[in-house]
Amino acid sequence: MNLIVAVDRNWAIGKDNKLLVSIPDDMKFFRETTTGKVVVMGRKTLESFPNGKPLKNRVNIVLTRDNNYMVNDAIVVHSKEELQKELEKYSSDDVYIIGGESIYRMMLDDCSRAYVTYVDYAYDADTFFPNLDEDAAWTLAEESEEQTYYDIEFYFRTYTK
Repeated sequence: MNLIVAVDRNWAIGKDNKLLVSIPDDMKFFRETTTGKVVVMGRKTLESFPNGKPLKNRVNIVLTRDNNYMVNDAIVVHSKEELQKELEKYSSDDVYIIGGESIYRMMLDDCSRAYVTYVDYAYDADTFFPNLDEDAAWTLAEESEEQTYYDIEFYFRTYTK
């Protein structure tokens, strides 16, 4: 299983249920990497998308504790066990955990590859991703050359376990 995330230098991922920064090349990488695949997210992540709609051309799985929660064009599950049972239907190579913080933390140990867009800036944030550089289980396998978007410097990193 994979995860895909954009973090700042403090491994922050968001504030007020929004991304910290929108970088077109990061959005393009996310779209190209996950199109045709399975994306797993929490309810708040889904609701942060335009019009709160699932992502097109992907199997969207939403994990929420709200037993009454329903959304068109997505599979809704209510526990990690229910999620794991649903994921048995797919190749684990095709599954991407896309957030938010609690879903990342819950599923991190089940993932073997992490696609991290590392933004070399510290933003004001209220949600964070575990720092893979400090986790002995994870190894930085690949890092792009420095990328820039206006005055933002960022890197595409791949970590493996």
